[in-house]
Amino acid sequence: MFRTALRNVLAHKARLLMTVLAVMLGVAFVSGTLVFTDTLSNAFRGQSAKSYDDVAVAVEMYPSAEEARKTPGLSQQVVDKVAKLDGVASVGPRVDGFAGVPDKDGKLIGVGWSNKGTNFAPGKDGKDRAYTFTAGNGPASAGQIALDRDTADKGGYKVGDTVRVATNAPVKEYELSGVFTTEDGAVNAGGSLVLFDTSVAQKLYLKPGYFQNLTVTATPGADADKLRDEVLKVVPKAATAQTGADLAEQQAKDIEAGLGALNQVLLGFAGIALFVGIFLISNTFTMLVAQRTKELALMRAVGASRKQITRSVLAEAGLVGLLASAVGYVLGIGLAVGLRSAMNAFDLKIPAGDLVLEGTPVLIAFTVGVLITMLAAWLPGRRAAKIPPVAAMSSVHATQSTKSLVVRNSIGAAITALGAVLIVLGAGQGGDDGRMLIAGGAFLTLIGVIVLIPFLSRPVIAVIRPFFVKVFGVSGKLAGLNAVRNPRRTGATASALAIGLTLVTGLSVLGATVGAALDKMTTDQIKADYMVSMASGTALSEEALTALEKAPGVTAVSPQQNGAFELKGSYVSASGVTPGDIEKVLKLDVVSGSMASLDQGKIAVDDKTAAKRGLKVGDTVPVEWLDKQKGKLTVGAVYKGSEFVSPVLIDTELVSAHDDQAGIQQIFVSTEGGPSAAHEKALSKAMGDNPAITVMDQKDIRDLFGGQINMLLNIVYGLLAMALVIAVLGVVNTLAMSVFERQQEIGMLRAIGLDRRRVKRMVRLEAVVISVFGAVVGIGLGSFLGWAIGETFKNSLPGYALVLPWDRIGVFLVLAALVGVLASLWPARSAAKLNMLAAIKTE
Repeated sequence: MFRTALRNVLAHKARLLMTVLAVMLGVAFVSGTLVFTDTLSNAFRGQSAKSYDDVAVAVEMYPSAEEARKTPGLSQQVVDKVAKLDGVASVGPRVDGFAGVPDKDGKLIGVGWSNKGTNFAPGKDGKDRAYTFTAGNGPASAGQIALDRDTADKGGYKVGDTVRVATNAPVKEYELSGVFTTEDGAVNAGGSLVLFDTSVAQKLYLKPGYFQNLTVTATPGADADKLRDEVLKVVPKAATAQTGADLAEQQAKDIEAGLGALNQVLLGFAGIALFVGIFLISNTFTMLVAQRTKELALMRAVGASRKQITRSVLAEAGLVGLLASAVGYVLGIGLAVGLRSAMNAFDLKIPAGDLVLEGTPVLIAFTVGVLITMLAAWLPGRRAAKIPPVAAMSSVHATQSTKSLVVRNSIGAAITALGAVLIVLGAGQGGDDGRMLIAGGAFLTLIGVIVLIPFLSRPVIAVIRPFFVKVFGVSGKLAGLNAVRNPRRTGATASALAIGLTLVTGLSVLGATVGAALDKMTTDQIKADYMVSMASGTALSEEALTALEKAPGVTAVSPQQNGAFELKGSYVSASGVTPGDIEKVLKLDVVSGSMASLDQGKIAVDDKTAAKRGLKVGDTVPVEWLDKQKGKLTVGAVYKGSEFVSPVLIDTELVSAHDDQAGIQQIFVSTEGGPSAAHEKALSKAMGDNPAITVMDQKDIRDLFGGQINMLLNIVYGLLAMALVIAVLGVVNTLAMSVFERQQEIGMLRAIGLDRRRVKRMVRLEAVVISVFGAVVGIGLGSFLGWAIGETFKNSLPGYALVLPWDRIGVFLVLAALVGVLASLWPARSAAKLNMLAAIKTE
C-alpha cells in the first residue's frame, strides 16, 4: 500500500502541487516566525550581556512625587560614598531624559520616544566606558555635546559643527565635540543619543547635584553580590541595586516576553493560513479519490481492506506533507532573514548576531505540516474506504446520499445558531466577559457556517446567477449551473475565501466604527485651532505656555496640565487649565454651575465623578495636595466628561502652587480668523522652531488617532494576504479538477457550437461565482462580528455608532471577483484547448 501511495503521488504531481504550496506557505510562516524570534532573542541577549559586561552593580532611584521633594535622586555625596567602598574600581553616575536633534531640514531625527539625552561620565582616565568615540571627544564644557554616529550621519554633522538640541526646555545650540558608537537600546530602536556635560544634564532632567542611576565597576576578584549589599547600605532607601548579571538576565527575560507577544501574533496568522489550507487539501484529496474510484474499488475487490485504503490515502498525504514541510522550512529561514532585513530598513536596528537554527522550529514545522496534511486527507480517505466495490466500479462519480447532506445541514445549522446566540449575548453584556463570549461564539459560528456552506451555495448563487445570465448569456448560465453541481466542493473552496474575508471585514468594520467615533469626538469636543505637544509624549514646560500666550494672532490658550489631590480619602486626577480660555478651546457641556467660577479658585467636576463622590455645585470639600498641604475647594461647575481633560478642572496657578514640576501634556490654542499657514508658522516660531514640538491642526489630530487604526489594519491585511493566496490556490485546484471531470461534457458543448472563447468565459465565470459566493458569506459574517465587538466598548467611547465601510466592502467584492479571474486563467486555457473528439470519447 505504501508503494501504491508513492505511485499515486508521482502520478498526480500537478494536482498535488496546490496542496504542496498551501502547506508550504503555512509551514514557512510558522518556521520563519520561530527562527526569527529565536534569532532576535539571541541577538538581544548578547547585546544585553555586552552592555553590562563591565557592570558589577547597577543602582537606580526614581522616587515618588512625595519622596522626590526630600531626595530627588542620588546625590554627589552618595556617589562619592559608593566610590570609596572596598572593591569599587569606578562609578558612572547618570541622569537622562528626552533630547532631540533635527536634520538639515529642521525635522526631528528619530521617532520621539526613542530620542534620549544623558550625561558624559568620564573616569579618571577621561573615558566613559559606555561609549567608544570614533571622532573627537566627550563634552568638556556646558556648551558642548556629543552625538551617536547614526544621528550624526543622518544630520550631516561633523565635529566642530553647531547643533540645535531640543529638550523640554527651549531649543539651544551646542558645539559638537565628538561622535561615538554605543549599544544603547534607544539608538538601536532608531532613536538618537545626545551626551551633555554632567551639570547641563542635571539641570535639564533632574536637579543640580543629583543623578537618577549609577553603574559600579568592580576591582578584579571582587564579589558582585557582596558589593551590591555594601552599596545598598550607603544609598537612600528609595534606591534599588542589582548586580550587572542579574540586570542583564532581567532585561533578557523582558525582551523574551516582548518577543513572545510578537511570536504569538505571527503564529496566530500562520494558524489561520494553515486552517484555510485544510480546505484546499481536503478538496484535493476528495477529488483525487473521486477520480480513482474504479481503481480503489478494484483494490477492494482483490482483497484490500477499508483500513488499507484509508492508510494508503493517509500515506499519500504524509508524503506530500513531508515534502511541503521540507520546502516550507527552507523558505521560513529565508522569511526570517527577510524580516530581519526589513526591520533594519525601517531603522529598527537589530543587534549583530548569527542566525539561530535550533531543533524546535524544525520539529514543529515538520510536525505541523505532516499532521495538517494527513488530518485534511483523513475524511476523504475514510469516505473512499466506505464505497462498496460493486457500486464504485459501476460509476466514476460516487453519489452523495441525501441522508448525509440532511445530517450535515442540521449539525451546521445547530452550531451556527448556538454561536450566533453567544455573540449576541456577548454584545449585550459588554466588557471583557462579553468579548470572551463573542470569541467563543465566533469560533462556533465560523465552524457552523463552514459545515453549512454547501447548503448555502444554492440559494446565494441563485441570487447571483441571473446577473451573469443577463450579461454573459449561455456562458453565464452554464457557469452558474456548474458552480452548484457539486455543493460540497463549491462550499469547501468558498470556505477558504470566506474565512479570510470574515477576519478582514470584521476588523474593517471595527476600525471604521472606532475611527468615526474618534473623529466625531475630536470634531465635537475641540474648538481650538491647534493642539501643541511634545513628539516624545513627555511634558511641555511652562515656558512653552508663556511663549504661546505671547504669539501673534493667538486669541485663547489653555493647557492640559497634570495635577492631582486627595479628595474624600482618595486621589483624583485634575487638569490645570486657564480660566476664561478653556471654554474657547474645548467644548465642555456644563450640566450645572459656571466655568467662570474657575477664576474664583473653584473647581469643575465631570458628571460621573460628581455622581460617584456625591458632589454638587456649591459643595465645599477638604483636600490634601501632593505637597501635603491641606485646604478646601468649592465645586463651581459640573460638566459632561471629556476625553481631553481629567475628571476635575482647576486653575493652573493652583496646580503650580503645590507642584512646581507639574507637566503640561497639551496646549490648546485658538487663533484670530482660524487656522492658516501664517498662524502655524507663528506658533512654531514662538516655540523656537523646536523640532520636538508638534503643532497640529484639527485634521492632524484626527489623523493622529485614525492613522494608528489604519496602520494596524494595513498590517493585518498584509498578514492575512497569505491566507487569501491559499484561497486562490483552492479555486485553481477546484476548477482544474472540474475541467478534468467534465472533459466529455466540454467536448459535447464544443461540438454543438460553443467556441473556445465562450468555454474560457464559462470557466472564468464559474470561478468568479464561487469567489463572490465566498466573499458574500465572509463579508456578512465579518460585519456581524464587527458590530458585536464594537457593542462591547461603546459605553467607553463617546459618539460610538456602527459604521459599515461600504467602499472597502465594495473593494473586497471586486478583489474576490479578480481572485476568481486570476485563478481561472490556467484551467480556462486548458478547457479551451481540449480536443473535442478526444474529449467526447473520455469516460
